[in-house]
Amino acid sequence: MSERIARVQQTFDQLKIDALLVSSASDLQYLTGMADMAGDGYLLVLNDSVYLITDARYQTAFASQYDAQHLLITRDYLGAVCDVIAQTNTGVMGFDAEIPYAAYSYLDENLTSDLVALPEVVADLRIEKSEAEIAKLRATAKLADAGFEYVTSIVRPGMREIDVSNLLDAFMRTHGASGPSFTTIVLGGARAALPHGTASDAVLQAGQMVTLDFGYFLNDYTSDMTRTFALGEPDAKLKAAYQVVQDAQQAVVDQVKPGAVSADLDQVGRELITQAGYGDAFNHGMGHGIGLAIHEGPLISKRGTETLIANSVVTVEPGVYFPGLGGMRIEDDVLVTATGHERLTMATRNLLIL
Repeated sequence: MSERIARVQQTFDQLKIDALLVSSASDLQYLTGMADMAGDGYLLVLNDSVYLITDARYQTAFASQYDAQHLLITRDYLGAVCDVIAQTNTGVMGFDAEIPYAAYSYLDENLTSDLVALPEVVADLRIEKSEAEIAKLRATAKLADAGFEYVTSIVRPGMREIDVSNLLDAFMRTHGASGPSFTTIVLGGARAALPHGTASDAVLQAGQMVTLDFGYFLNDYTSDMTRTFALGEPDAKLKAAYQVVQDAQQAVVDQVKPGAVSADLDQVGRELITQAGYGDAFNHGMGHGIGLAIHEGPLISKRGTETLIANSVVTVEPGVYFPGLGGMRIEDDVLVTATGHERLTMATRNLLIL
């Protein structure tokens, strides 16, 4: 973790700060190695030191990483932050966007240093993955492939959407996942026109197309994969639209490389979908980064200005949706390599008719 702390400290001169208060769940996990700490304290990074301010539940876990001076066990988290800033004569403290307003108000009133709101400092550093992180993302993508293969081996008409979701959850947990990174999406028939609908008691029927969108944490890192399949011969309009979505997804993936601009990537796929007559039916972004969180930078969208960098992992997920009829989406996790890209989720994207 010391290398990650050092990377944070190296941003201070450019940001014109002397300290950074870290509070978001994923950023805390990235810098401390401990998940689920949001609301249980802060990490205060100074130019030449770092303080973990938390309560007694974490004392044993962190005792080997921090000495008594830098592991502050208290329930008055913000009071401790103010004390450290005063004792170290720190001039300017930055904070991230996720800090609650009540916390900001307290700091604004009690802090001896200047207080500066910052963009996502740690989140931006998290975009570029280490070799160890990439290995974990490969592993969770491989598990996602296995999960999809399992679902297509057991799903049948007459099952409820929630049945499929629960069976997938059990399979993923049995094979090492700690849990889902978002509520699993299983949508059949007309319900598949809801891009982010969740599994319900609705019964899957023969002839329906079914969209399955899921992500699971394995060793702290998540996958994010979507596939659409059919339970018997589907509606001809949906079948034709599926091929367009598949072609659009492949066209975008083909352009993934360092330096590619978010908006340009979005345009590649969106233009194909629009030319096929489905432009109004594609109503969300083209993708996003993944890692410790299900949504990380960069965002691949129509107005995106970010450029892809090597050793980041992004999703590519075009889809089209027809209210009252159905919809489909195809999503893969893609590693940006030094010279191009590597698809991490490898399950077939051809339309399976089960």
